[in-house]
Amino acid sequence: MNEYLQRFEKTLLLKNYAENTIECYKGILKLFLKNFNRQPIRINEDEIKDYILKYNNSSTKAQLIGCLKLFYTDIIHQTNKFKNIPYPKVEQKLPLVLSVEEVQLLFNSIKNIKHKAIVSLLYSCGLRVSEIVNLKIKDIDSTRMLVFIRNSKNNKDRYVSLDKNVLELLRCYFREYKPKEYLFNGQFSNQYSAESIRSFLEKYRKNAKIKKRVHPHMLRHSFAIHHLEKGTDSRYIQLFLGHSSIETTERYMHVSNLNLNKTKSPVDLIKI
Repeated sequence: MNEYLQRFEKTLLLKNYAENTIECYKGILKLFLKNFNRQPIRINEDEIKDYILKYNNSSTKAQLIGCLKLFYTDIIHQTNKFKNIPYPKVEQKLPLVLSVEEVQLLFNSIKNIKHKAIVSLLYSCGLRVSEIVNLKIKDIDSTRMLVFIRNSKNNKDRYVSLDKNVLELLRCYFREYKPKEYLFNGQFSNQYSAESIRSFLEKYRKNAKIKKRVHPHMLRHSFAIHHLEKGTDSRYIQLFLGHSSIETTERYMHVSNLNLNKTKSPVDLIKI
């Protein structure tokens, strides 16, 4: 198993896959090989199909197929085993967001300056949680009022604007915590963990008496929706979020109050 994992990891590195994707794919392959406990060349197409069908979530199935198809193509050289294994239709769920008032309640409940700095950057810049934990001190450009997001999803770099109030908060945080390389250090490591962010967000959500389950990506969704409702062009929001396709950004239009309230219900034409 270790030999296959090492060869697969080397292939993913050569293809310049993101670090998180490499770890995810290695985990998927390890479970797959452990399940069958025999040479992958001897696992037939029907067995692979049955293994994938054990998972109910369509996104998980798509990820499994993407990983295993790559493994069988580049390492085992049996692409034909996936000739009749289609990618599932992925459900398009609308993102859940916080209102501006709920974001304010969340901020009001945060007393720890490091936590407030993290949440402020997540929301004001529309960052992914992986992007915030990978931020380095040198990525904050206070002269140009920009934050540099390096090597993010699909290995893309981008800049996002830095709010002056958030910069002042970061300066206060910096004076108190004195981080070294990464902007946010963990208690026992050089980097803050994504799990810690999820944990303290849940705590502050309860303190703020917000009924929705708050997670880091919800702040990113809320950033996009609130920009849209302020009238920001969706093409700029696409750049802020680092989306490859404008269609990904435009799904927020289905959630925006600004767009939903533009159309009147036919019930307005009758007396109730």
